[in-house]
Amino acid sequence: MSPTTEETPRRRRMPVISVRVRLVVAIVISVALGLLAVGVTVYIVERERKLTEIDLRLKDNLNSARFVVEDGVGGEPWPSSEAALDAVVQRLSPDDNTGSVGIWDGQAQRVPGVPLDVDLVNDAPGFVDHVVSVTDQAGAVIGATYAEEGVLWRYMAVPIEVPDSPPPESALFVMAFDVDAELAEINDAGGWYLIVSGVVLVAVGAISFIVAGRLLRPLRLMRQTAERVSAQSLKERLPIDGHDDVSQLARTMNDMLDRLDTSLESQKQLLSDVRHELRTPITIVRGHLELMDPEDPQDVRDTQELTMDELDRMNALVQNLSEAASLHGPSPLQRVAVDVGDLMEQVVRKTQAIAGADVSPGPCVALVAELDPARITQAVLQLAQNGVTHGGGQLVIGSNLSGSHLEIWVRDYGPGVPDDSKQAIFDRFQRGSSSGAPRDGGSGLGLNIVQMIARAHEGSARVIDATDGPGSVFIVSIPLDEATTTSSVSYAPVDDAPRSDPAPREPLTPTGAVDTIVVPPRPPLPGPGGQVPTAPIPLVPDPSRTTDRTEE
Repeated sequence: MSPTTEETPRRRRMPVISVRVRLVVAIVISVALGLLAVGVTVYIVERERKLTEIDLRLKDNLNSARFVVEDGVGGEPWPSSEAALDAVVQRLSPDDNTGSVGIWDGQAQRVPGVPLDVDLVNDAPGFVDHVVSVTDQAGAVIGATYAEEGVLWRYMAVPIEVPDSPPPESALFVMAFDVDAELAEINDAGGWYLIVSGVVLVAVGAISFIVAGRLLRPLRLMRQTAERVSAQSLKERLPIDGHDDVSQLARTMNDMLDRLDTSLESQKQLLSDVRHELRTPITIVRGHLELMDPEDPQDVRDTQELTMDELDRMNALVQNLSEAASLHGPSPLQRVAVDVGDLMEQVVRKTQAIAGADVSPGPCVALVAELDPARITQAVLQLAQNGVTHGGGQLVIGSNLSGSHLEIWVRDYGPGVPDDSKQAIFDRFQRGSSSGAPRDGGSGLGLNIVQMIARAHEGSARVIDATDGPGSVFIVSIPLDEATTTSSVSYAPVDDAPRSDPAPREPLTPTGAVDTIVVPPRPPLPGPGGQVPTAPIPLVPDPSRTTDRTEE
């Protein structure tokens, strides 16, 4: 059996209708429906008013006819029904679009002496027979409608009878209004209304087309910009004009492009930095392996040690990159309510385990704050390791309040950080190069991770010069909510005597707002020239000497 192929019908592509056209069509249709609703409502109301007015005029003429018949001749009754009918036909003043006729013996016998707008006898020859037939069955008729022979009349037919009248004993007076003629006025007005409505719709459509084009212009620019934007070019930005929702959307789009541009540049810089950082250890390992003498056991051992050292450096680099990447994830922090005093005690104890670290606890603010204790501990330990590497290992760790920010700081007694490097040291793969200190073998990601932890808490990291001697103060600043900053705050006294197991702190007594922080004396620390600084460590940095770099 040979295979059969079925042709799939190609889906017909619908024509593309722009938002501008759809918006204009929607506006025009809405206005047209509104005008139609108004026009129809007004027409119906006016038509009913006209019909009601015709019925009232018929009743007025009926009353006038009754008055003529009852008044008689000189106060005497009419001699015959025919004479009474003649008087009614002659005396009633005809209105516009009306006609009247007198009937007896089933025939039209009397008509007004002046021509009227409606000829009830000749315009509709069957009208008289119709009226005679209706009155024979129902008697007097008021407000009836005759819609035959191409006419639309509203009429009344009342018999006139005079007692003891010679034949004819009964005569019939008929008056009718031409409804079409009466409604012609509002029909003409309706025609003009339709013409004006059409002009209004054209004007609304034109104005809507122009206004919609101006309002949607930023959207077209967004589409064109999005078409030009690529991974190689994110420099395009939307022009912002005005303060409406569309301009706000343009601002949001520009902000998004800024973030994408920054992220792309950061990724490019990361790849470049990683490539540069890995090239050195790989080159070192390759060079020593190529020059190694496999017959010399000592050379083999030396090469092995060097290779393991370089591999450890690369492993540390990979771990630090993983830590940095986790801080860019969707949930970089696990915020919980933390007692800052207890957290700082734990951090100090952990820091004392760092090889080469001589740590003293500084003043600590006692409050409960929402933060990630693991990340804060990681940041402080990294600052302590940095102090051991570049500052000689003598450290003081503490915390304080600065306005609405919690500041956790690490003070070292090293050579300090040059002013032109205070921002750069927080960049990725930047290593300290203080005067007189060789470049360390670290990954160059430590302080960058500290900065990312601070920014993940919506805060910042910075370094300032110590004002009471050599060294630097590294500060992690974290904003606090209003409820935390306005709560009762006090500072825990710190027993600086050396001990292996810190004693419990004294109970805290709320003291309200604190303007000055008294730092208790600490034991002598070996410093330059054997001098022991006695002034308190400044907890409010000098603004003129503080730098705070925003991540690119």
